[in-house]
Amino acid sequence: MAGSSIGTLFRITTWGETHGEGLGVVVDGCPAGLPISKEDIQQYLNRRKPGQSKYTTPRKEDDQAEILSGVFEGKTTGTPISMAVYNKNQRTRDYSQIRDVYRPGHADYTYDAKYGIRDYRGGGRSSGRETIGRVAAGAVAVKLLKELGITVTAYAKEIGGITADEKRFDLEEIFRNPFYMPDREAALKVQEYADRMMREQDSMGGIIECTVQGLKPGIGDPVFEKLDANLAKAVLSIGAVKGFEIGDGFAAASSCGSQNNDAYEYREGGFVKKTNHSGGVLGGISDGSPLVFRAAVKPTPSIAKVQSTAGKDGKDFDLSIGGRHDPMIVPRAVVVVESMAAVTIADGLLMNLSASMDSVKKIYG
Repeated sequence: MAGSSIGTLFRITTWGETHGEGLGVVVDGCPAGLPISKEDIQQYLNRRKPGQSKYTTPRKEDDQAEILSGVFEGKTTGTPISMAVYNKNQRTRDYSQIRDVYRPGHADYTYDAKYGIRDYRGGGRSSGRETIGRVAAGAVAVKLLKELGITVTAYAKEIGGITADEKRFDLEEIFRNPFYMPDREAALKVQEYADRMMREQDSMGGIIECTVQGLKPGIGDPVFEKLDANLAKAVLSIGAVKGFEIGDGFAAASSCGSQNNDAYEYREGGFVKKTNHSGGVLGGISDGSPLVFRAAVKPTPSIAKVQSTAGKDGKDFDLSIGGRHDPMIVPRAVVVVESMAAVTIADGLLMNLSASMDSVKKIYG
């Protein structure tokens, strides 16, 4: 299986399966001398680990990270950083009934069609648990960006059609409710709706918004390495994500040029935009405004509600999926989106070091 790596200079490769011995990531291209600790990695992994509330899977995993290489005396050495999380609480028996059945909304059929073999214990590489490696790598990328004054913040913008009100936006509220929403009132409405969906043995989707502050203009290239295109690929590579938009996104299609264009003004020794319909990227290159994008996350496909499907033998099958599953993916996916954004931007920053002779001279001059 190819395709487990992303990035050019800051490059990550994830490995492992949900019911294997463990999962992890190799981060290649991180500059030497970056202060990093096991606690830095764990802080991020704790945000995606299961069992945080009744609105996530009850699977009990501590998801303790081990740094196997690339760090010495609290700093990166410039060599590949390998990190692992070992599975401790697999329950393969929960999946025995779907061994020969194609679950609706899952990759069971497509895996069989491509490989002729699949790990039916929770989906193998297609499981959301694969994101452990992404988040561990994201923790490294976030630390690198912080050294440069760049911050990445993601949160649940909408769950089950209930949207956070911008007038009540509160960054600190994100960590006060189990949904990672920046609006307490909206979070309470989501809680009520989620309780009803759980009683009905169903699930819900939502929208994650991510903002990047402190990104200077000039990151990204104008053709195949556009910053927004690379962000889209990174975010859409997350299994549950089905849509991506940046800035006004799809709303721009019903706008007109005089409304959608961002006017410039010269202020405090530099150019700034009066508005940010572009979401911080123009021509594939960062424009100095806050970078803002959104990801649409589908409802959890593993539900106890009876669904009609078919098995390998071609016969119809009424399926109720047991086991331990998230009634919604959004809360645990917030940090995954944040991590993939950080990884992509870190790669773009390093790529930019060779963009001009002036940049090269600053290093070797």
